[in-house]
Amino acid sequence: MEVTEERLDTLQSVELAEGVEIRLRIAGPFLRAGAFFVDLLIQVGCVVVVAIVLGIAGMAIGGSVAGGLWLLFWFVLQWWYPVIFEAGKRGATPGKRAMGLRVVQTSGAPITVGQAIIRNFLRFVDCIPAPFPGVPFVTYGFGLASCLATKRFQRLGDLAAGTVVVYDRIPPEPVVAAPPPMASVRPPVLLTADEVRALAIFRDRAGLWSEARRIEIADHASELSGGKGPLGVGRLMAMAHWLQEKRDQR
Repeated sequence: MEVTEERLDTLQSVELAEGVEIRLRIAGPFLRAGAFFVDLLIQVGCVVVVAIVLGIAGMAIGGSVAGGLWLLFWFVLQWWYPVIFEAGKRGATPGKRAMGLRVVQTSGAPITVGQAIIRNFLRFVDCIPAPFPGVPFVTYGFGLASCLATKRFQRLGDLAAGTVVVYDRIPPEPVVAAPPPMASVRPPVLLTADEVRALAIFRDRAGLWSEARRIEIADHASELSGGKGPLGVGRLMAMAHWLQEKRDQR
């Protein structure tokens, strides 16, 4: 069961060289496909606008010059559109930003210009093969196969550049209000100063955690509370409330 949950969960831990562990929410191929189509619509819109402008300007500057400008524009749009945006401050094309995604290094750091060039210039490999011989459009078959075969959903360009696509906007976990103690309860044993401080912190921060998280923490002090689950949480809150009352009376 644990293996299945690990495969389904896209929240992955990465241990850095300094011994610090970070967690990245990896984006799957289907959400990335949505970002790709948003970018494709933007590019099609740019093509239409530039084609109209160059078509009109061609009557004044000549068809050859207009054709050369068109080829230059097409080259920049096809090869440098994603590089410029992903190497920028936000690390994402407009399509990825619309889907709440961004490109980062496997360490979680922003990608460099070189990494943006590598991952996007190798996109032509991810695009193949075509569905049938002679068909002009591509399938991204190699890229999709690579995404599904790697734990971090990395296409070939990501593997070469050392990058991953992650969620940029992670919704916060639902927070349930901390249960108020029904009555203050005196701790059954004499507590040390650190234990008193720990109870106070638990009481003050309990409202920031989900119910499952509160139970998980309270279960570690089951010997003090004399119970586990919601019962243990309530007793710890009651003890913390009693200690707070004693402090207020001083």
